Amino acid sequence: MVHHMRPAGDMMRCLTMRPALIVLALFATAASATPPPPEFDAIRFFEGGTRGDGLFKVILRGSHRFTVQGRGRIEGDTLILDQIVTREGSAPKSRQWRIRAIGPGRYTGTLTDAKGPITGETTGDRLHLRYTSTGGFAVEQWLTLSSDGRSAQNRLTAKRFGVTVASLDETIVKTD
Repeated sequence: MVHHMRPAGDMMRCLTMRPALIVLALFATAASATPPPPEFDAIRFFEGGTRGDGLFKVILRGSHRFTVQGRGRIEGDTLILDQIVTREGSAPKSRQWRIRAIGPGRYTGTLTDAKGPITGETTGDRLHLRYTSTGGFAVEQWLTLSSDGRSAQNRLTAKRFGVTVASLDETIVKTD
């Protein structure tokens, strides 16, 4: 049996390089790791002032720009969110949401523009809301929280008989 011995210089280089490689590998792993997105807490996000700007599209009718000024307050276990919606070419309209948590990441509530209850659930940085509008449309909203927790992208679809008849794209920003 023949044993190969490394020269002492090679062994020393190997021993001194190993800690440097470990440090480099740890640094590369830490630098490439992105922090997890913040959890979407609907009650806390809408508490205080918010402003939304977006585009509402209705098939066969075109698109309208809109703004939504919101002010949310917590009473007991319920978020009360008063909003003024101003659509291009229309008079401002008031509406109110009342939302409360019913479990981790699960919500229920009411909306003056809805017939029946609102349901919602969060998964990570996303909030998914469902309700039926007073006009009878099945509405779904997907809100995605930004990494800084100060804004969210809102994508809404309204369907009738399973066909999308309107959509909305909005950016919502906390104002306080």
